[in-house]
Amino acid sequence: MTRTYSNAKDEQLKLRKTGRIAIAGLAIVAALGMTACGDDKDSKPAAKTSTSAKASASAAANLPPVPTVAELNAALARALDPAVPASEKLDGVQGAEADPTLPDRLSQAAKGADVKIEVTDVTEFGDSVNAKAKFVVNGQENLVDVPFVADNGKWKIQKSWACAMLTNLGQTSTACS
Repeated sequence: MTRTYSNAKDEQLKLRKTGRIAIAGLAIVAALGMTACGDDKDSKPAAKTSTSAKASASAAANLPPVPTVAELNAALARALDPAVPASEKLDGVQGAEADPTLPDRLSQAAKGADVKIEVTDVTEFGDSVNAKAKFVVNGQENLVDVPFVADNGKWKIQKSWACAMLTNLGQTSTACS
């Protein structure tokens, strides 16, 4: 079968759109699902330390516990559930309060692209966490890194990452201004 230039270009555009939807879908899922990963338990700071060490221990005590792979997978499954109201997912993206429609727009994009996600590893970096995940969009699997930041006692998807995903989908958000 001979491909014409037009057919090849159409296929390339479909792949580009699928990739953008995949990235945006991951952002949706991860961001919205992180609401369930916060924990109100306080950590105990280390005993007798220097002033700078006390400040570090105090900051660490205010961080939520690092979520496990299982917790992130459960949270992401909840985030993809259309029965969960957007208002309950809003707290999963850093700065999303500025655009209450953000969770619904992202989840609809993920649903339309048949997104499936499985977190495989979680790494802590102080006040941030990186989740490695298998991300399947329209049957194509990709390995992705999703950054999260501690914000008001909860792990939330990093605002700049979520905004980049929206941009890749050709969408905008007032939360990204």
